[in-house]
Amino acid sequence: MTVITRFAPSPTGNLHVGNIRAALHNWLWARKSGGKFLLRLDDTDLERSRAEYANAIKADLSWLGLHWDAEEKQSDRFALYESRFEQLKASGHVYPAYETSQELELRRKVLLGRGLPPVYDRAALSLTSDQIAAHEAEGRKPHWRFRLDHNQPILWTDLIRGEQRFDPKLLSDPVIRRADGSWLYMLPSVIDDVDMGITHVLRGEDHVSNTAAQIQMFTALGAQLPSFAHEALLTGSEGKLSKRLGSLGVAHFREIGLEPMAVLSLLARLGTSMPIEPFAKVDPLIESFDFAHFGRAPARFDEAELATLNQKIVHLLPYEAVSARLPAGMDEAGWNAIRPNLENMSQAADWWRIVTGPVEAPAPDEDDRAFLATAREILLGLDFGPDIWPALTGALKERTGRKGKMLFLPLRRALTGLDHGPDMAQLLPLIGKEEALRRLG
Repeated sequence: MTVITRFAPSPTGNLHVGNIRAALHNWLWARKSGGKFLLRLDDTDLERSRAEYANAIKADLSWLGLHWDAEEKQSDRFALYESRFEQLKASGHVYPAYETSQELELRRKVLLGRGLPPVYDRAALSLTSDQIAAHEAEGRKPHWRFRLDHNQPILWTDLIRGEQRFDPKLLSDPVIRRADGSWLYMLPSVIDDVDMGITHVLRGEDHVSNTAAQIQMFTALGAQLPSFAHEALLTGSEGKLSKRLGSLGVAHFREIGLEPMAVLSLLARLGTSMPIEPFAKVDPLIESFDFAHFGRAPARFDEAELATLNQKIVHLLPYEAVSARLPAGMDEAGWNAIRPNLENMSQAADWWRIVTGPVEAPAPDEDDRAFLATAREILLGLDFGPDIWPALTGALKERTGRKGKMLFLPLRRALTGLDHGPDMAQLLPLIGKEEALRRLG
């Protein structure tokens, strides 16, 4: 069996961090299994779906390196949905219902007020032909529901949650088609999963009850069930569901200078028993992906943890991996000098200005002014090479008797304008002798 997974976002908005995590896990399982990862744009809501959102979704996945093997749009597949719908009508698995949304909401409130679950009472199945004719005369159009089989308990073994059991009598017959003829999510998703040969459906645990109903739709269509896995939802760092998680996406991650691999390193293992580690390449994440590692507890997303991971990953990146993104003139030696001080790649240009100048150094006091004059005098007489920093500081120590902070800090301030920064042994050769002499006075 070839493993086929899918990521099926609706192009009605941008991807957020929860969407990205679901896409990543589907992609990882497909890649580990040597299978296929499909991108399916669930754009049946023609009013809210936008081409710009579809393009943004694809751009986000590409930036993360989650390349798909095939792409489909539900809006191109309406003829197939119509055909399967007629099949289900003929077999008695779907039925029309004429209640308005206001009537349904009133019934729901009455049931809740009585302490009962708000399950649809199937009143539509009892309508007489005269009642249906009266509704039609009023101009009412029916919406359509899938008729759950109340005689068969719904069972499946979830790859994350284990054995699952639902009593269909406690579920409402799901609405699958609106009165205007437009489709809701439930049935087209099943039809597509069957038609595309999806073997594994991996999504959030908020879809568990949807899965229960959809399992009966698979059966009604005479199709084999895929394997299901429902992962715990993300929470914010404070331990509660956070509205902010709904707004965090690739645009935000790019804006603050994060590396794609930082996002992948965190989200791949968030909610699992595996340690979260910084990875510069995705291969270890693919190799270690296993449903057995997933837990049931909510997965806590922490932006501070993401920032720390990003910093560690930047420190792992070789020059070849970043050369195209570096400021003009920065070579491998420059990268190696500033890399340990970076939190993200966007800071590279700021650190490189220490080399290229101009540098605004704080005015030294009288003692340090004399010290820097001595440093300039010594530097004039030294051969300027890779070991110029220890040569200069060694000679200065011997001449002035200074050591430690008294020796190094005035030099760093004069040469870089800062009290901290990259290793001066690496930085001074990059600044060059002429520029160093100018900065020393």
